[in-house]
Amino acid sequence: MTGDRVARVVVVGGGIAGVSTAGALRAGGFDGDLTLVDPGEFPYDRPPLSKDFLSGAKNIGQLALQSSRWYDDQRVRLLNRTAVTALRPREGKVELADGTLLPADRVVLATGGGAARPPVPGLDSERVHVLRTATDADRLRPQLTPGARVLVVGAGLIGSEAASTAVRLGCEVTLVDPLATPLVSVLGTELAGWLHDLHTWHHVTTAQTTVEALTDRGGHIEARLAGRTGLRSYDVVVLGVGMVANTELAERAGLETDRGIVVDTGQVTSNPAVLAVGDPARTRHDGVLLPRTEHWEAAQHDGARAAATILGAPAPAPTVPWFWTDRHGRHIEAVGHMADAERTVLRGSCDDPAFTVFGLRGGHVVAAASVDDSAAVRAARRMIDRRVPADAGRLSDPAVNPRALLRTAPDGERTG
Repeated sequence: MTGDRVARVVVVGGGIAGVSTAGALRAGGFDGDLTLVDPGEFPYDRPPLSKDFLSGAKNIGQLALQSSRWYDDQRVRLLNRTAVTALRPREGKVELADGTLLPADRVVLATGGGAARPPVPGLDSERVHVLRTATDADRLRPQLTPGARVLVVGAGLIGSEAASTAVRLGCEVTLVDPLATPLVSVLGTELAGWLHDLHTWHHVTTAQTTVEALTDRGGHIEARLAGRTGLRSYDVVVLGVGMVANTELAERAGLETDRGIVVDTGQVTSNPAVLAVGDPARTRHDGVLLPRTEHWEAAQHDGARAAATILGAPAPAPTVPWFWTDRHGRHIEAVGHMADAERTVLRGSCDDPAFTVFGLRGGHVVAAASVDDSAAVRAARRMIDRRVPADAGRLSDPAVNPRALLRTAPDGERTG
């Protein structure tokens, strides 16, 4: 994997980060050999796994990130149902599970991550499920029958989405988390509290606690919860307590890792011929290791930056992080870092069909989170990226079209 001319690229992993890298390379003019290696039947989208796919509303074919024709049109050689088992940077090759060696001038690791498993006795029970892959969802779905007692551990995005799906399927759901109000740092106190209460309104039992032990009794599983007397009995347990980056391939290749694969701002690892994108990538910026960003759009942006690096092209302009989640029939979006806000402004009311919370700092929007109000979040994102001064009165007024919030002069006066 040496030399300046890049004629052969191998992308390892077919999630949104890997497919985005391949697409960005072709869009940027890369004309060499491009191979994408994925252990699944085809690259598919992950967010629906805890929602429409888990409920059975969508099948795996409907989750495909691209059609088979796209790979043909883009001249991407898709090697599915296989895996890369070793990198050989000095030889300019990667090794597949069957021993095949693929030539590669650059390798892009889009290896994703696996479900975190806390050190709790009893997690090896067949009644304990995680939700990271289509196989995981296929295994869990038959257990979510009407009346099934389901314990969901972790009230973050995946846990809350799984709880929402399970209760919609008629299950009796208990959702536990050590935090009284999960997601406060990204949504703000007001919206995070409303969102967690949404579970109760839809007949999900919530509790601020942790699981100390699980015991499989054959016909059910017993859970001992911290601070609770006695044991609780469930038919199914779903873990949604985070993700562990898949770094094994990088570690075996001698790349620098630290709770992720360490990369620079161009997605390059400690070996200049190897890049990393998506969930496992952890950026070092100005000597500081930043937290990994585990969201769908962030993975897309990683792919675009990696492609630009390989092509020697300018990196895409940075933008603030954005993510979404769906639960109990409501669509939530968030942009920016609510923890950076000095104060918040509520657009509308939490009793309205749609509302938004803006986070402000120094007269500018630094974050926003909405319920069924995507237009307001899109406007907030542009305000953050363009440093548009914010007027709290206009932000709080639902009668003001979100696009009008962008038409603000530097002195804070409206224009147009």
